Amino acid sequence: MKKIGLIGGITPESTILYYRILNQLNSNLLGAPHSAKIIMNSFDFGEISKLQKEGRWDLLDELMAEAAKNLEDAGATCILICANTMHLCINAVKKVVNIPVIHIAEATSNSILEKNIKKVALLGTKYTMEKDFFIDVLTSFGIETIIPEQEERALIHNVIYNELASGIIDPISKEKYLIIIDKLIKSGAEGIILGCTEIPLLIQQRDVSVPVFDTTKIHANAAFELVK
Repeated sequence: MKKIGLIGGITPESTILYYRILNQLNSNLLGAPHSAKIIMNSFDFGEISKLQKEGRWDLLDELMAEAAKNLEDAGATCILICANTMHLCINAVKKVVNIPVIHIAEATSNSILEKNIKKVALLGTKYTMEKDFFIDVLTSFGIETIIPEQEERALIHNVIYNELASGIIDPISKEKYLIIIDKLIKSGAEGIILGCTEIPLLIQQRDVSVPVFDTTKIHANAAFELVK
C-alpha cells in the first residue's frame, strides 16, 4: 500500500475516524496485523476555527497549501483534507502539489449516482451549507441539493463546533438533527449527505429512512482504492 497524506486536526475527532477507517480497510484487504501507511499533518483546530470565524480564508489557503507540500515532501502519494469545510481551500492545495488531492464532494457525488439518486439534502457547517463549493460539485454531477432553513442551519453548525468537535454526543442534539432530516425527506430529499466529517459520530444509516452518505467514510474509501 502506498502512503496516504492526511491534512487533519480539523477536527481531531473526525481525523480519528479517517485513521480508523483507513487502517481497517487495509486490514480487511491484507488480513491482520496489517494497517495503513499514513502521513499526517495535524492542525490546532482552535487556530483554524478562529481564522474561519474571521473570514481569513486567504491565510487558511496558505496553511493548507503548506501542509499539503509537507505531506508530498514526506512521501505521500495522495492527499485527503480531513474536513468538508476546508475543501474551500482545495484549489490552493492543488496548485502546490503534483499528487492527487481527492475532493470529498466529487467522491460523494459518485456514491450518490451509484444509487441513482438525483435529489439530496446537505447537512454540514454553515460554510458547507451556505457557500457554493460543495453544492456546485453536486450540480456538476446533475444532483439537485436542498439545505435546511436558516435557524436549522445555525443549530446544525453549533452542534458541530460546540459538541461534536469535542467528542460530545448529546441525545437531545441527535433528536433535533433527526427532526430536521425528516423535514428534508418530506421536502423531497432522496438521500442525506452528512457533509461534515464529525456528523457520523451522531447520525448513522440506521437512524434514517433514506440512504445516508457518510462523507468521511466515502472520502477515506476513495483514497484507499487509489493507493491499495
